[in-house]
Amino acid sequence: MNRRLMGGVLAPVLSAVVAVVVSSIALLIADESPVTAFREMWQTIDSTQSVVLITNRAVPYYVAGVAVAIGFKMNLFNIGAAGQYQLAALLAAGAGAAVALPAVIHVSFVFVVAIVVGAAYAAIAGILKVWRGVNEVISTIMLNYIAIGISAFLLAEPLRNESSENIAQTKPLPASARLPNLNALVEWTGFDFPDGVFLRGFLPFAVILGIGYWLLLNRSRFGFNLRVSGANASAARTAGVNPKRMVLTTIILSGAIAGLIGLGPLMTEEFSYGDQFPKTLGFTGLSLALLGRNHPVGIAAAAAVWATIERATQRLSTLGIPQEIGVILQGSFLLAAVIAYEVVKRRTDVAEAKAAAERTPDVPMAQAATA
Repeated sequence: MNRRLMGGVLAPVLSAVVAVVVSSIALLIADESPVTAFREMWQTIDSTQSVVLITNRAVPYYVAGVAVAIGFKMNLFNIGAAGQYQLAALLAAGAGAAVALPAVIHVSFVFVVAIVVGAAYAAIAGILKVWRGVNEVISTIMLNYIAIGISAFLLAEPLRNESSENIAQTKPLPASARLPNLNALVEWTGFDFPDGVFLRGFLPFAVILGIGYWLLLNRSRFGFNLRVSGANASAARTAGVNPKRMVLTTIILSGAIAGLIGLGPLMTEEFSYGDQFPKTLGFTGLSLALLGRNHPVGIAAAAAVWATIERATQRLSTLGIPQEIGVILQGSFLLAAVIAYEVVKRRTDVAEAKAAAERTPDVPMAQAATA
């Protein structure tokens, strides 16, 4: 089997084992039974309802992971996905509720607003980096706080739904701007959903995004330039790649994708932006991009694992077991995965270099001198 393929399988397996061991130790320290905790976690996710809920939760995580990953491929750290998607979701909710359009056009309008807002807000960090040399980590973190302040102001007055006296939120999206659930489509195949369980309609868009992300990176000139710039900026510059243009384009594209993160909850579940809107999806994307090694399939697997852990630990508190064990599972899994990937990568590189040296025939010194 290909060494890199083995490494891609071995590293997450070892990470999962480490995460289970670490969380078990934490449970023992808390005077709780790991067997009881993990049995309850399995029973929680062992149902159709849980599978659907995990899928719904994993979809925005996946979009967040892709948004961050495209920057990682060029060694750009877009820490500002959190602010970008919150501002994009807020303005998309406000704009979507302010117009009346046919369904397909209305949905497209909300998407365009979110993409443009996310891209425009990320462009600020790109411009600061390209023309002023400001590190994108610092600028995007600061822009997150600015986005929070802007969102609070917009929710306080300009975009606030006046009929909601006690809750700061936008007007709800009309039916024409909402995405239908996928239950009818799936049930057409003969599968039945339990009552009150809905597979959210943003899933197909996430799948399309993942395919587009892979094609962009592996089947386009821009993707080639991006990967080369990330691997060796000097070589890319020598090959004629404009580094400033690549930095600016990549971070804008990352922000555009980040603008889509909040559309899943907005258009399928919440239907308005308010104080209770999910605020941590962008930071979760950082972890998932690392876990998934910036690959669309790897990010999807990481999102599924992340969402599964969250769902599995929801009922632990009913047994008196701290629900925070899920955070320990996630954190130890992430840390172990980063270390395991690096160890496996180094061992694989050494093995491949050794194999290449063995395949290279030795050239006698005398022959080399007369050649």
